Order: sequence, then structure tokens, then C-alpha cells
Amino acid sequence: MEKPVIISIRGVQSLEPGEEDVMELVTQGVLRQEEGEGFSLSYLESELTGLEGTTTTFRIAPDRITLRREGTLNSEMIFQEGQKHVSLYETPYGGLMLGVNTHRAKADLGTAGGRLSIRYALEVDSQPIGENSFEIQVTEPHLTAPAPGQ
Repeated sequence: MEKPVIISIRGVQSLEPGEEDVMELVTQGVLRQEEGEGFSLSYLESELTGLEGTTTTFRIAPDRITLRREGTLNSEMIFQEGQKHVSLYETPYGGLMLGVNTHRAKADLGTAGGRLSIRYALEVDSQPIGENSFEIQVTEPHLTAPAPGQ
């Protein structure tokens, strides 16, 4: 199964206590039911996100959510509650080692859409740089998407 969907993303980045950088995006994407268990959710980044030329894919499995970006920027982040995963974050300027300490990785996704909720602490080269979260709502194109978090 593969079908077009509307993806509403609300991302929050907290670098300092009390300081939040909020990003909201609504875009078209593709929801796929993977062989076996799980789904994938893909969309093309735009100039607005600063990642033009990159495809972002969330792979949702029963025990983890994986975020993979491919194109002008290449990275993979694994979100698994209570676990730390380290990966290489490749940019046009060089690579960084990212550590992802996941506090929450919840998915309620089906063939009609659903939502993802991810909260994690991020490290670059073993140095903590902040707390981040994603709230993602996936709907069919003919339905109006509620704002993330509602």
C-alpha cells in the first residue's frame, strides 16, 4: 500500500532552558505500508526548511522510529525509548557524530494516517546541545489536518 498524504509537523528545539525555537510545516508526502510490520512516511524538504534537495523518511517499526535524510544532507537518527543511538550526520561541510537519547517515541499510524510523537536530547561529538521534539500528524488529502498537538 502506498498513498499520498498531508503531513503536519511541529518541531520544537530547546537549546537553553526557557528558550524554544518552534518550526511548523505542512507538506505533501507518501505513506507506505512496509512488508512485514510497520510504515514509512516520506516527503521532500523545501527551501523553507533549509534542506532543499533532501528527502526525509520516517520508518516506523514496533520498537523504534528511524529518521533518514538523503540528498544534499545525509543522516540517520534512531529513536528508541530509553536508548541512546550514535550516528554520522553528513553535511556539505563535513560530518558530525550525533548522539540521540530518546525520551519518547510513540506512533499511532495506520493506513488512514495517524500521528507520531518523538522527544529526545541531542549531543554533537558527545556534548549535549539541547532537547528536541516532533509532533507529526498524517492525514488523507481530502481531510483537513488539525494542528499538531491537538
